[in-house]
Amino acid sequence: MKPKSIIITAGIFGVFAVIMGAMGAHALKEILSPATLQSYLTGARYNMYHALALLAIAANAPHLNTKWMKNGVLLIMFGTVIFSGSIYLLATSTITGISLKAVLGPATPIGGLLLITGWISIAIAAFRK
Repeated sequence: MKPKSIIITAGIFGVFAVIMGAMGAHALKEILSPATLQSYLTGARYNMYHALALLAIAANAPHLNTKWMKNGVLLIMFGTVIFSGSIYLLATSTITGISLKAVLGPATPIGGLLLITGWISIAIAAFRK
């Protein structure tokens, strides 16, 4: 995976995080309960954290083992989509009518596990270079 592709993905994640965070801070503030809103904003926060992390990984690509970096980036990408995406959907289920709690509930920790594994892969990528 080339740094340019990672930067493009980081940009998309960043845009989405800002949009979702703004929606939570403004449009959803009056609709969701404080606890649900907090959960939703956690999804936006982790979305942005990992957008920034992808930028840092791309900037440090020359210092990372390519195979392990690629694995780490893919795990972080999928983990972010699953983790933050499931939180967004769970938090807004009363508004959207999307009620897949049996699927989305377990998806959040799976996304978190992918994120953790992605970070381990990035650490290995640095160690192996």
